[in-house]
Amino acid sequence: MKTTHPAPSNCVECTACPRLTNFLREVKTEYPDYYCKPVPPFGDAKARLLIVGLAPGMHGANATGRPFTGDYAGILLYDTLHRFGFGSAPESRSADDGLRLTDCRITNAVKCLPPQNKPETGEIKTCNPWLAGELEASPEAKVILALGLIAHKAVLTALGLKQSACTFGHGATHALPGGRVLVDSYHCSRYNTNTGRLTEASFHDVFRTIRSQLQ
Repeated sequence: MKTTHPAPSNCVECTACPRLTNFLREVKTEYPDYYCKPVPPFGDAKARLLIVGLAPGMHGANATGRPFTGDYAGILLYDTLHRFGFGSAPESRSADDGLRLTDCRITNAVKCLPPQNKPETGEIKTCNPWLAGELEASPEAKVILALGLIAHKAVLTALGLKQSACTFGHGATHALPGGRVLVDSYHCSRYNTNTGRLTEASFHDVFRTIRSQLQ
């Protein structure tokens, strides 16, 4: 039987994970000007590139309501998107800064801010139908970029594939059903960039691979 997924545009009303819902309420009390709701996807609805991150950051997407906007992880991502022709500007400061994405859309495996940036396994599973719905509603998405292992696993789950079907590795590419391609990258987090696990050069190499897949 085919699974029916909720419409992606409704994720902002989701309260399916009590721990996350309660945490958002607590953060909203401390930071009343913050967005503090599930963060919907951002970008071109007909994009051929779909980027999947982990979850909103406390002072980034959770504050602004736009994925990777206002936090450290977005610095390298949006600059790279601009360099490779996907973004209209090299930085994303706020949800109303006029930035536009072309042929690119960004979402997260988990739509709500998790405590300590660590969603629980059950929360990742509960949120997965939103990602599955986004993929179903985006047949044009030829390349899926997974930022980190959790995003990689979430994509496989959303597509109904076994975790053993594709092994995560930075820069790895995996053929998916329907002619799609999954591309892996280390997450562009502060930790990964500060430790040198992910460099600007290695991240750019990933996007060169993506551009070659989109030719």
